[in-house]
Amino acid sequence: MAAIAIVIVSHSKQLALGVRELAAQMVQGQVPIAVAAGIEDPENPLGTDPIQVYEAIASVFSDDGVLVLMDLGSALLSAEMAIEFLLEAQQEKVYLCEAPLVEGAIAAVVAAAAGRDIHQVMAEARGALLAKATQLGVVSRPLSVVSPITTNIESPTREIRLIVSNRLGLHARPAAQFVATAARFQSQILVRNLTRNTELVRGDSINQVTTLGVRQGHELLITATGSDADEALAALQGLFANNFGEDNVALHSPPAFHYEVTPTTYGELSGIAASPGVAIAPVVHYQSTHIAITEYHVDDPDVEWQRLQAAINTARQEIQAVFSQASLQIGDAEAAIFDAQLLFLEDPVMLEAAHQRILDNHINAEAAWQAVVDEVATSYRALEDSYLQERVDDVVDVGRRVLRLLAGNAAANLHLESPAILVATDLTPSDTAGLDPTKVLGICTTSGSATSHSAIIARTLGIPAVLGVDAQVLHLADGTMMALDGESGRAWVEPESDILDLLAAKQEAWQTAQQEARATAHQPAITRDGRRVSVFANIGSINDVQVAVASGAEGVGLLRTEFLYLDRTSAPTEEEQLLVYQAIAQVLDNRPLIIRTLDVGGDKPLPYIKVGFPEANPFLGWRGIRFCLDHLDLFKTQLRAILRASVGHQIKIMLPMIATVTEVRAAKVILGEVQAELNQAGIAFDAAIKVGIMVEVPSAVAIADRLAAEVDFFSIGTNDLSQYVMASDRTNPRVANLVDALHPAVLRMVQQTVQAAHTAGISVGLCGELAADTLATPILLGLGLDELSVNPQSIPGVKQAIARFCIVESEAIAASALQQDSAEYVRELISTSITPPA
Repeated sequence: MAAIAIVIVSHSKQLALGVRELAAQMVQGQVPIAVAAGIEDPENPLGTDPIQVYEAIASVFSDDGVLVLMDLGSALLSAEMAIEFLLEAQQEKVYLCEAPLVEGAIAAVVAAAAGRDIHQVMAEARGALLAKATQLGVVSRPLSVVSPITTNIESPTREIRLIVSNRLGLHARPAAQFVATAARFQSQILVRNLTRNTELVRGDSINQVTTLGVRQGHELLITATGSDADEALAALQGLFANNFGEDNVALHSPPAFHYEVTPTTYGELSGIAASPGVAIAPVVHYQSTHIAITEYHVDDPDVEWQRLQAAINTARQEIQAVFSQASLQIGDAEAAIFDAQLLFLEDPVMLEAAHQRILDNHINAEAAWQAVVDEVATSYRALEDSYLQERVDDVVDVGRRVLRLLAGNAAANLHLESPAILVATDLTPSDTAGLDPTKVLGICTTSGSATSHSAIIARTLGIPAVLGVDAQVLHLADGTMMALDGESGRAWVEPESDILDLLAAKQEAWQTAQQEARATAHQPAITRDGRRVSVFANIGSINDVQVAVASGAEGVGLLRTEFLYLDRTSAPTEEEQLLVYQAIAQVLDNRPLIIRTLDVGGDKPLPYIKVGFPEANPFLGWRGIRFCLDHLDLFKTQLRAILRASVGHQIKIMLPMIATVTEVRAAKVILGEVQAELNQAGIAFDAAIKVGIMVEVPSAVAIADRLAAEVDFFSIGTNDLSQYVMASDRTNPRVANLVDALHPAVLRMVQQTVQAAHTAGISVGLCGELAADTLATPILLGLGLDELSVNPQSIPGVKQAIARFCIVESEAIAASALQQDSAEYVRELISTSITPPA
């Protein structure tokens, strides 16, 4: 592969650094890029220095060639002079290029990263404005029309035709998988819906793929042109063959509701039954903060483009946080909704269109972004398919988030003083995922549908919802009493006593049924041959522990203490923490409580802790125990609070992100110091408190035998362990498909950890998402885990799954799973191995 280097020469250092950052992001650092910009004069920093240009060229010099891009005026003169300082043999390898600075740099680095020679790279840079002109054409017509694509005539085009079997076609999640897979390959991938006779569109555009309107039974033509065309098509074909991981029988379509219709009564509103259940409470109106957009002229469009990029990057971080929280609350399957939102932010068509509007029209970032979002939303609304029309909610949700960040507004949080029914025009998926089911008893909106992502999330959270009611509901005063029945799709304003009696009776019957269903969840989880497995809960708040106990949790296997530290301007005091830990332990009523010490840093920074430098790879950075050992004040305060709360309770301490024996020993020394301080002060604590570690780093698995000699228990965190083992970021939709805890490589790590723990005579649990996957239950039983810790809602199902198996058959399934080649084969093995109990 060619090792072409790029040099950017500009009067403005800020501009040059911005261009370099933008270009580097396109190729993830694969191409050397040097900057020579500005002069060392604080009062007049604009200018160019030939010596600085010479040093920049020399720093990245390559015999394959150096391409120099520059802005106007003296930049060209400085570049020409700098070349004269080079050796004659080097001068022949340096090329000055007249291409536009921003577009040229991007085109050049992409071409260089693709391994093209210096002349091809320079040609790409010179042709960068052609792409801009073409993109203007795209902006002026629907985004579903693809830009002309230049292909290498030496690379043949391969094609396949596939029939879509997914019940809902390529809706958001399958479309996101398609785009993420297509983007992994060098080949240019195009797709056409033959059934609807659409144009060819780009396979790396989430919006273009989604707006093809692909439904079950449609035939697609997929073409790939490039050196890895066959591999790309095989990967895409695999997605279709695996049905994109969806079960056509058990999709999240609205429940089949059965309700006897009675004549409409006074104050009754009819709507869409979106989430079953009865709610009776005062109403509270919710309205997303309106952001007024004014278009205005800007003198420096590059600065506006940088503003937009910064807002998009922050939006990406926010959505990743929503995804993480939603995974805990509603499970990975439903949280995958936000994978598609991440891909919207990376959609090249949207980004190029916004970039084009800013640069060519010299307008502000807000106006350009709003125009592009409106255009994409319009293209969705124009579709004949009603299900795909609803995906406009996700586009609007993402668009609004970026606009809020551009405007500098904080995220709107809904804080209810007391339980209520939420009344709104509509709720975005992000709005709904953030609702607290203990405070939001019901949802009533004037728009939406039972198949919207918001409705799916509401059903998963167990919040009754009636959508699409008459707009008069928006005029109700806050505090007005309302009753709604999510099963029949009706709501009543200030309901009469007879209606309240009927609904109360129905609510009581439903609650009784739920209690009966939960009754078995309060029994121990015992396999058919008598092995008992503890089922604990993962929690992140006081509210969670109440749900956990009601769901049958035998204890808390993971208390995430980060909620005490985030969204505030200073660290929580010892007393604040003590009250929370005691309150949670009190609810557990002497059940075990494993408290994980602070796991922030890296990807979860604390605003009141100065990091001092950005981290290129935060998941490999300053987080977990590493962070705590560097902040002994925070660490000791938390340990003091935990120890003080341990009196009279079954509290255990768990250390996160342990990678070395040294870290464990250092933490134990600090714990000993805190215990000595408490002893000296005459403050009581459990002197025999147990200390364990999270096993979530491959090095911890490799030295599990050594670590087991230092601690009292292990808890395997398969969420992080999977991404570290597979070297893939689980929040990055382009590689997230590799992060699968059922991959044999991850399962072997679990096996090795369990064996080391049991050899040392300590217990081992698993608190990752894998524990809640009942498909994985026989494997986890077969690997010998003593404890599974899951989100509270999953406890009844996990206990039922454990009771269906015996250890002997589970060990056989686990042994076979370890010999498979992929997670897909493991799932296939489980599906064919499991037979219903006689």
